[in-house]
Amino acid sequence: MTVAHVAKPPKAWVPGLRGLLSVTSVVLVIVSLSPPVWGWSFRYGFVQAIQFCVFGFAAPTLFVVGAPWLGRRSRGDVANVGAQPRWFQRWNAHRFRERAQFRTLAAAASVIVATLLWRAAPFVNALVQHHWLLPVEAVTLVVPMVFLMVEIVESPPFTPGISRPYRIGVSAVVMWSAWVVAYLAGMSGESWYTAFHHSAGRGISANADQQLSAGFVWLLTASVFVPIVFWNLVHWLQSEEDPDEEIVKLFRQEREHGFFGSAE
Repeated sequence: MTVAHVAKPPKAWVPGLRGLLSVTSVVLVIVSLSPPVWGWSFRYGFVQAIQFCVFGFAAPTLFVVGAPWLGRRSRGDVANVGAQPRWFQRWNAHRFRERAQFRTLAAAASVIVATLLWRAAPFVNALVQHHWLLPVEAVTLVVPMVFLMVEIVESPPFTPGISRPYRIGVSAVVMWSAWVVAYLAGMSGESWYTAFHHSAGRGISANADQQLSAGFVWLLTASVFVPIVFWNLVHWLQSEEDPDEEIVKLFRQEREHGFFGSAE
């Protein structure tokens, strides 16, 4: 008789601490939308860049990590292994993997589009001129990122439905999309965000403000995605399966047309 083993949550995950992470994410959003940060964001580009990173990356990630009830069931639904026929388990796992991949790609595409839009010069200038757009930015950044984090971040006892290499690739692409826009703005010889008013000899210059904005975007996005990438990379390399064999298996599964094998 085969006995199914249900994975136990790591001891490092303390329920009280996890709940605190979710509360912290909500507090960060509230602070970003409240005075004096609200007013500063219309005067300084780097404050608006920090706001953007809080809405788009930091707050959603903390919220999902601290809220396991947002997680999807683990691949194969390990709690029910042994209670279903072998062919049904394989078919169900296949469907779950495909749905998880579709959800991840859709969420990642939404995050990338929102990132490119809200860091583009016309939208940043519009935020300064039309303050009511700031809550709109917050919603359109937080929601897709929450859906993405649900698919790529582990929140025990739930695990994402996609493989670790897949999570690494998606995380890197989303991070690079923010980096590219920040790089173009930071290295530009001209001011992108002309709606911010900088007086000569008072405060920071327009170029310094723009470079600070780029630096904060690089730093804060890296602080979110680099740990995700390395966490999955380390655990993938430490897994029982050989990484090269797992890559081959992933490509083979994607090419398979016939899914049902011989039932035991």
